[in-house]
Amino acid sequence: MGLGRREFVGAAVGATLAGGSMIASVANAQASNSPVHKDAVTPLNSNDWASVRAQFNLSPEFVHLSNFFLASNPKPVRDAMARHRQAFDENPYTYLEDNMFAKPEDMVWRKVCAAAAEYTGGRPEDIALTTSTTQGLAMVYNGLKLAAHQEILTTHHEWYTHDEAMRLAVVKWGGSIRRIDLYEGPEDVSTDAIVTRIEQAIKPATRILAMTWVHSGTGVRLPVREIGALVASINRDRAEADRIIYVIDGVHGFGCSEAQVASLGCDFFSAGTHKWILGPHGTGLVWAREGQWAQITPTIPTIMAAEPANAWRQQRDPQGQTQAAWVSPGGFLAFENQWAMIAAFEFIQKIGRKRIAERVSELNGQLKEGLAKLPAVYLHTPQAEQFSAGFVCCDVKNRDPKEIVARLKEQKIIASATPYRHSTVRFSAGIINTPEDIDKTLKVMRSLV
Repeated sequence: MGLGRREFVGAAVGATLAGGSMIASVANAQASNSPVHKDAVTPLNSNDWASVRAQFNLSPEFVHLSNFFLASNPKPVRDAMARHRQAFDENPYTYLEDNMFAKPEDMVWRKVCAAAAEYTGGRPEDIALTTSTTQGLAMVYNGLKLAAHQEILTTHHEWYTHDEAMRLAVVKWGGSIRRIDLYEGPEDVSTDAIVTRIEQAIKPATRILAMTWVHSGTGVRLPVREIGALVASINRDRAEADRIIYVIDGVHGFGCSEAQVASLGCDFFSAGTHKWILGPHGTGLVWAREGQWAQITPTIPTIMAAEPANAWRQQRDPQGQTQAAWVSPGGFLAFENQWAMIAAFEFIQKIGRKRIAERVSELNGQLKEGLAKLPAVYLHTPQAEQFSAGFVCCDVKNRDPKEIVARLKEQKIIASATPYRHSTVRFSAGIINTPEDIDKTLKVMRSLV
């Protein structure tokens, strides 16, 4: 007989997550025998881009070039969400009890972590589940307490929510933030130049180094692995309490770049899975290098670990070091979305991370090459493949980016204007696009400029 919720929080269920074998079957998380409506989509042929595109319900009326924003979910993900949602509608108490609080091997969140770990290259116990990149970054910075003399070193290229997560943590706990420029334009972007600027900016007081893998305002992809090597080199000569903690906002490289998270050399990596991973809305994760979760004080009570609840019942403090599951925010979430993350990881794994990265690079490369030929267009995104990913950002001389975006929309092309201090026209081609989409976009851009 499975443990009920009350029995679960009072029992010391093991904290070690099951391995990748848990991904293959979610037998206890299936809906009842009632039929679930299926979209009329042919089975996926992962080697055929037309078959891949057919898995999405995107309106064929438009050329969708804002794929970074909020994912349209492929059929396997839609089916998984519908299956879980139907089961919750039919028997909400039992379905949650059986798949969240009963036997450890049946807890679906563990299977989500296992699926994520297979993709990140880490371990399931390194993964905390979140609702977004923003939530993950906030939990990391709020959980890392700076001493009064210590600082966060970051850049002027960060998106608002990343920068604000740091600011709010410093306001609450102390310390300071210092921001630097890594480049002025695409011609300044090189591994040596960026790593040298960071190295020259690091001071003895630098405790956290906060970087973004792919800048959504310029499309620049940082050499994050080489930055990690720099941090490791500096840390060899530092005492434990002064070592630099390397944090990456990784959402715009996660799912469209080939590199595995565990190979980047960072300590914490936050990303939503509702963008390039093509997962359900309101899902995300934080990966941490082994041993680094011990530095975090959780912000939101969890329901994914027994020890904090056991400690509450026994009127004591939790024993042992913080674990990823302790940091995963509790509360009753949209579990049908969180649990369907498994299907999203399986979908992109079937296509292949290398194949996806090459396709994204090919389409955005085609776009960059065409835009660069237009005399009124200035590209902020480097032409070099190693320094860009799924964004192409540009200025059009004497034209407001919002005006260009509106004109593109009139021609059934969806682009965006970046909401930074300096706004640009931003395109983002993904695996749902075709070379013909890019040709049409370039034709319209030529007519506009």
